Amino acid sequence: MGSICYYFVPMKDPVETSELLAFSSTVDAKSLSKAAALLGVPRATVSRRLQRLEERLGVRLLRRTTRSLALTDAGEALYRHARIVLDAVNHAEASVRRTDTAIRGDLRVSVPPIHDRAFTAMLCDFARKHPDVRLQIHFSTRHVDLLRDGYDVAIRAGSHFEPGFVARTLVRGRLVAVASAAYLAERGTPRTRKDLRQHRCLMGFARGEVPQTHWPFGKDGTVHVEGAFFSNEITMLADAAVNGLGIALLPEVMAGPLLAEGLVEEVLAGQIGGETRVAVVYPEREFVPPQVRAFVDAVVAWGPTGFGARLVEQCKEAIASDKTPKVAPLTAAAGSSRASRRTPPARRPLR
Repeated sequence: MGSICYYFVPMKDPVETSELLAFSSTVDAKSLSKAAALLGVPRATVSRRLQRLEERLGVRLLRRTTRSLALTDAGEALYRHARIVLDAVNHAEASVRRTDTAIRGDLRVSVPPIHDRAFTAMLCDFARKHPDVRLQIHFSTRHVDLLRDGYDVAIRAGSHFEPGFVARTLVRGRLVAVASAAYLAERGTPRTRKDLRQHRCLMGFARGEVPQTHWPFGKDGTVHVEGAFFSNEITMLADAAVNGLGIALLPEVMAGPLLAEGLVEEVLAGQIGGETRVAVVYPEREFVPPQVRAFVDAVVAWGPTGFGARLVEQCKEAIASDKTPKVAPLTAAAGSSRASRRTPPARRPLR
């Protein structure tokens, strides 16, 4: 009978939380000295922990010069995961140490570019009521990864949201496809989704970064669409549709005033479009930090009267003030007549 031999490979010491904290703080502060001050330890201690971390992992994490610090590829990968680990440690400690519900601490929020003073007034009011919260508001069209990028809350628009997150609805609406009468007179009115292949479609960006390739069709389906014009600003797409550049898919709350003024017509009604909603999104956790819960409650209380009502008002103001520039239609045959925003074009019946 043969014998069985076992080989025991010594396991490396696991990475210490203090090393990850030194690394993450250095990246955030972009300076060893500032990271040391933030952590309340000598600069040499931070440097020693970073060196120990690099030796433990066997890779260079930071490129250091006399004036700057830069992450290596390995450092970028570790930083994303380190934020998740440190966040989990903080919440684990908070779950057993919290003895009150005081609203304090850091709060990182990602929001789309909302050019509305009522919205910024709401944010300022929250900051005024909770002076112990260190509020960080990041305006961007980028669809951030809340966990990996270290955000607590995001405001997003869409019909579906990722699993593992709580999405509290601020306002619901419907998407409708619209185009100007001048454009439809020139290119024809689409009757089926296949007709969209012959049309110029005005598109946004999926997740705020990648050009869209599909529109919602029917109850749960989608249709492939070739975009001719792209923008991450929804009002730009609305103006492009009014100016005869193509067919745009807009929230009904934005398209309504344009339809009422005769500036656009709905196409493929009941086929293209679907429900959409604006929601405040945050990771699903057993222990939601008080500052996160307070902020979410504040936005939810403001949302229904803030987002929906204000968007309608902005559309009406834009129509009244004639903000959309007048442009010639796309073809020379139609170029002799310029559409006026104050004189609605003749409406063609939809068949």
